[in-house]
Amino acid sequence: MVGKMEPLRVAFRGLLRHSNAMWGALADGSWLTRNRVRAVAAMALVAFALALGYLLVTAHGTLDRYGRPLGTDVSNVYAAGRMALEGHAAQAWDWPAHYHAQQSLHGDPNVPFYGWHYPPPFLLVAGLLALLPYLAALFVWQAATLAAATATVRSIVPGRTALLAMLGAPVVFICLGHAHNGFLTAALFGGALLILDRRPFVAGLLMGCLIYKPQFALLIPPLLLATWQWRAIAGALVSAAALTGLTLAIWGWPVWQAFLDSLPLTQAVVIEAGATGWEKIQSPFAMVRMWGGGVAPAYLVQAVATLASIGVVLWLARRARPAERNAAALAAALISTPYVLDYDFVLLGVAIAFLAADGLRRGFLSWEKSLLALAWIAPLFARQLAAAALIPLGQATAIIVLALAVRRAAALDGLVKAEFRQARNAPGRARDRDRRPGPARASSAAPCTLPRRRRDCAPPGLRAGCPDRSSAATSC
Repeated sequence: MVGKMEPLRVAFRGLLRHSNAMWGALADGSWLTRNRVRAVAAMALVAFALALGYLLVTAHGTLDRYGRPLGTDVSNVYAAGRMALEGHAAQAWDWPAHYHAQQSLHGDPNVPFYGWHYPPPFLLVAGLLALLPYLAALFVWQAATLAAATATVRSIVPGRTALLAMLGAPVVFICLGHAHNGFLTAALFGGALLILDRRPFVAGLLMGCLIYKPQFALLIPPLLLATWQWRAIAGALVSAAALTGLTLAIWGWPVWQAFLDSLPLTQAVVIEAGATGWEKIQSPFAMVRMWGGGVAPAYLVQAVATLASIGVVLWLARRARPAERNAAALAAALISTPYVLDYDFVLLGVAIAFLAADGLRRGFLSWEKSLLALAWIAPLFARQLAAAALIPLGQATAIIVLALAVRRAAALDGLVKAEFRQARNAPGRARDRDRRPGPARASSAAPCTLPRRRRDCAPPGLRAGCPDRSSAATSC
């Protein structure tokens, strides 16, 4: 009997050994090599290009073989632009009138309706695109905004590998398929955070342009106030006011009144009823609604998630390095809004780039590479997983990236230890320690041997026993 069991024991030991090796590789990220990243990204890029090419060659006019507009979200943008050029700008927020414009544009009474919910400044972009033929406008819009987002990522992580990872990211394919403005949002928000400490006024100008996407700008005012970025605040006010004034000068107050009048219907149908589809909306609010929760509980969960995510970013803003702050801000922007779709997660791709760049400079923590890879590939099947199993993977990846930024700041910048030391060294705590009986305990910290100008730039392990001057950390 013992002899018969021996092969099973050997097989079990081998399986356990391979399992431990697999978990070890996932933990240290050794499986995620540069060559493997390039190969996977290149294959994904080829597959996505073939899929988009198939939609183009099988299309009939401006509609694909399934009867949907090529670049679905450009349909409502282009139709709104045509309405503005024809002198009916305010009617872009009237759903029946806008649908009639889309039917006329595509020459099909059964074309799907894509609503126009943007503030009036985005009508400026729509009007410019409507000056071109539909397919030309689609190509120019996609190429220009994708180039801007790619330039932003390459400024964060230079090199061919980063370029392939950006272009081959599943979220890029999703955004291209919908012709959404996710690339523009990522370029503006990510670019603004990238230069915030060097050129704050220009960063503010970029942030002010996000007035067309106000749900993602919810984080910006408290972030700038918490970091005392007065020049960035001035830049944001200038660009936002300029765009608002331009719309008033061209179309007058009626466009703003039409936008404001449309908000209750948009809230009731698109956000609360989930007309877009709960599997597409990747927010805490949509998660509760997808699981059968009511509107009130969903708003409560969303409020908690919003306050918590913004609070985390504000805690990091004045303590962490810029890369960690920027990644956290981009992830929190996705968590803090009740209406965010999977193609908006181009923002999370920029957050991944910030953490990857910092990891290449200072080393990766355990599980960091594998979790960032999960966040990179998740948009490929997040929508299908939510529809089939009600698992909100998209929202989970935003929370994961936010947690990775916090963990990185705590581990490499010593934020938690610094806060703990400050609490222990408070005057009241010091008096309590002085009153304690018994012999004084000698400090176990080694004396500082680093030059004064190098103390704050050294890794935490080498900085033991050295004064902690967090104000100099951002200049390292």
